[in-house]
Amino acid sequence: MAPHEPTRWTDRLAFDIALRLEGSGEEVGEILSRHTLELQSFQIISKDPLFLRQVGKFREEIRDKGVTFRLKARTQAEELLKTSWVLIHSPDVSAAVKADLIKSTVKWAGLEPKNDFNSDGGSGGVRITINLGGQELGATTIVDAEAEDTDERLEYAE
Repeated sequence: MAPHEPTRWTDRLAFDIALRLEGSGEEVGEILSRHTLELQSFQIISKDPLFLRQVGKFREEIRDKGVTFRLKARTQAEELLKTSWVLIHSPDVSAAVKADLIKSTVKWAGLEPKNDFNSDGGSGGVRITINLGGQELGATTIVDAEAEDTDERLEYAE
């Protein structure tokens, strides 16, 4: 492997190294074997500032919170994305399963579209745009109506 070629690593590798550094007792050779990684590649990875930062974050969490279920689940979920990818691209998997996996991945990544009205603090409701004839484009009056307890309120904005 050329020294300038980037070496890929996973959060799981960073987590395993953090556990080792925090005294898990696991040998480095066992970790490298599990990740099918050669020592030379690991030496390159171990100089990557992003890898070192991730190992540091995991070490801090392990020291401060112990090895929690949530931390383990998050690391495992990262690895399970590989399985999800394989299933989504497999011709043997049904379209319904693929759709569920894709929806779940989008949800987990926080990429679901947000309702702009609700994100602005609104509680839902209806937005109606009325274009009165003879007005120039852009001169449309927007009326937002929102029910508040038993009173109804109309707000006018131009």
